Amino acid sequence: MKKGIPFLFIAIILFLIAGCSSNASDPAQSEAATDNEHEEVDAEVEEEHRIVATTVAATEMFDALELDLVGIPTSYKDLPERYDDLTEIGNPMSPDMELIKSLNPTEVYSVTTLQTDLEDVFHNVDIHGTFMDLQSVDSVLQELINLGEKFNREEQAEKVVADIEQRFAEIEEAASREETPSVLVLMGVPGSYLVATEHSYIGDLVKRAGGENIVHGEDVEYLASNTEYLQQSNPDIILRAAHGMPDEVVEMFDKEFKTNDIWKHFDAVKNDRVYDLPEPLFGTTGNLKIVEAMDALVEMLYPEI
Repeated sequence: MKKGIPFLFIAIILFLIAGCSSNASDPAQSEAATDNEHEEVDAEVEEEHRIVATTVAATEMFDALELDLVGIPTSYKDLPERYDDLTEIGNPMSPDMELIKSLNPTEVYSVTTLQTDLEDVFHNVDIHGTFMDLQSVDSVLQELINLGEKFNREEQAEKVVADIEQRFAEIEEAASREETPSVLVLMGVPGSYLVATEHSYIGDLVKRAGGENIVHGEDVEYLASNTEYLQQSNPDIILRAAHGMPDEVVEMFDKEFKTNDIWKHFDAVKNDRVYDLPEPLFGTTGNLKIVEAMDALVEMLYPEI
């Protein structure tokens, strides 16, 4: 019996060592477990959020961040496939609040240009609306960063922003070698049009592309049109942006330019430098088609590039 004790002792030690070894952290297994934990946390975060996007621009931003939604705007524009078959909540300017409420949203997103019209409407049905500032290139990128931080999508947001900033740097560098064109930007809606200043989204794009807006020293985004003043400024280029019902607005612009004799005195008209901006790219607020819009704008401002 005494001789058997050492063997029993050794067997117990080996058993304990084997048990400890099986419980020791294998790097691959630990890494896999950590990844699974992160995925579970991400899933929990997404499950906590029921997001409604009331504008096309907001919808596209959430798609870029690979985030699911429960409600999307009604629009003639193509929305990301990710959101096929989701509930449509109506026009961005007049969303169906009762329908939104029925979706039990945790967040509802609109834009600051509609805040005055919608803030009280949201409040009346006890919905907290978040209004994103998409009035300039920088503000669009900042809002994307903000969303990435809030919804655990920093990596996606940073990549989109980096790609946009890189392309803009290339465009601005190329434009700096060209002669600066003077530009008049007209923003049209069915039945009327305004003059866009550099504080508007399209005005900001023109400025970033190296163009000089003929309207100076204004703090607002849009001004009423004064054709005599505009003619005195005599811009090199006229940009016409159609909003709301694009085809109808383009027809309105064409009629205005044909029937109002003052336009024929503009050098931009004489030199055939009047361009209609495609509405999906050039809206009243910014969106993630910024690079496409800038590429199109550069072709208009600098045909020789």
